[in-house]
Amino acid sequence: MITYFYWGCVFLIVFGVVFIIGAKFEKWKIGIVLGMIFLLTGWAAYYFHFEQLFVKRYGGVMSLSVPEGQVHISATWKGDNLWIENYDPKTDRCIFSEYSKGNLLEGRVIIKNCNPLMIQNK
Repeated sequence: MITYFYWGCVFLIVFGVVFIIGAKFEKWKIGIVLGMIFLLTGWAAYYFHFEQLFVKRYGGVMSLSVPEGQVHISATWKGDNLWIENYDPKTDRCIFSEYSKGNLLEGRVIIKNCNPLMIQNK
């Protein structure tokens, strides 16, 4: 819900800037350019800072896909970064992938000979 509220505020600001500058001052080109700058700034702020923050702290919305051929095992938060554990049955490896803010500094840990689905008899 917070994600939708954020985007509602961004679009409200963009339309406000465009129509106030365009209608009141009759400078439509400047209003549109400033509106696009505000929209780009809102998108960058969301993508590089707010997305995971909203999801973790306020119940926001975020979508990820499991890579082809892998099986999802678990997900956990470390700080504000999301770590996903998947299993690749073809290579018999567990893959921990980090999803950081803006996907700039992503970590990856690969554990070889890791078969979490194997039942061991004792």
